[in-house]
Amino acid sequence: MGRKGAEGHFGRRRSARLGGHEGLPRLFGVIGLARDTLHREAPELSRQADHVVIDGPPRVAGLMRSALLAADLVLIPVQPSPFDGWASAEMLSLIAEARIYRPDLLSRFVLNRCAARTILGRETAAALADHDPPVLASRIGQRVAFASAAQTGRLVHELDGATSAVDEIAALVDEIERLPRTRRAS
Repeated sequence: MGRKGAEGHFGRRRSARLGGHEGLPRLFGVIGLARDTLHREAPELSRQADHVVIDGPPRVAGLMRSALLAADLVLIPVQPSPFDGWASAEMLSLIAEARIYRPDLLSRFVLNRCAARTILGRETAAALADHDPPVLASRIGQRVAFASAAQTGRLVHELDGATSAVDEIAALVDEIERLPRTRRAS
């Protein structure tokens, strides 16, 4: 890996390893920022890390607005289900609002928890293909390895036998890194 990272988390769940878990080295920092000033605090965090991942609940509008104003890229995880599509409507509305102030804000859907080779997964990907935002080609499967990693505070690449999960995450990262970006002045 070789990169510095931080995750700004403004939800209640804290599944990421904070360091020293089972004697493993700390791979990234986790900072709890459950406040709507995140967009003012994120620039300082980004000076200390190569990547900052902001994760939180989509239905806390004030916090999500602040996160969107802080973001360069928004990834919207969606499961292959009509319910997730409908639930994304609020997030899409918040993204449209954020683009008033950040017209260059890039967003993409990410198909998550996809069962392998299902009609529903293919239909969801097809439905999102012409959508704004578009869906990324990479898909994350419904895999026990992700639950095991969260339970033990590890990343999937640290688990034995998690080859498919590791490959999916690597493909997602590669696709994200190829997206066009406009960097904001710090």
